[in-house]
Amino acid sequence: MTRQTLAERITEIAERAASREGIEVWEVEVLGGGRARVVRITIDKPGGVTHGDCELISQQVGTVLDVEDVVPGDRYQLEVSSPGIERKLRKIEDFSRFTGQRARISLREPRDGQRRFDALIQGVDGDEILLELKPGAEARVRMTEIEKANLKHEW
Repeated sequence: MTRQTLAERITEIAERAASREGIEVWEVEVLGGGRARVVRITIDKPGGVTHGDCELISQQVGTVLDVEDVVPGDRYQLEVSSPGIERKLRKIEDFSRFTGQRARISLREPRDGQRRFDALIQGVDGDEILLELKPGAEARVRMTEIEKANLKHEW
């Protein structure tokens, strides 16, 4: 089983458990291998994730993973956490959800000689993300142009 196939299988299990609790599975990663394999599940919900939410999903998903022997090898470490205040933005829906907030965005190719931007997310128009780079300077960016994006919290 490939790492991606394994992550997809774990995502299905995690989504079943999370949906019963009103929780969203934000991301599933399978890292390492053998005795050093880590299964990382990131969850979210309106109002934020509590320690109890993480513990509940960890117990429910861990039980299914063990009973169904989903993760190959002798051992794995299961980590369940929130995406955090400076979470990754992975889909266009994430940009829509966080309209009005600041983001740190890295493009695959430079635009006007620059690859990294701190911008205000103004919204989404079709397959484009509308950004305010600075007052009076706006840009439209497609998801395919973005290498990496995170919310940027103003401390």
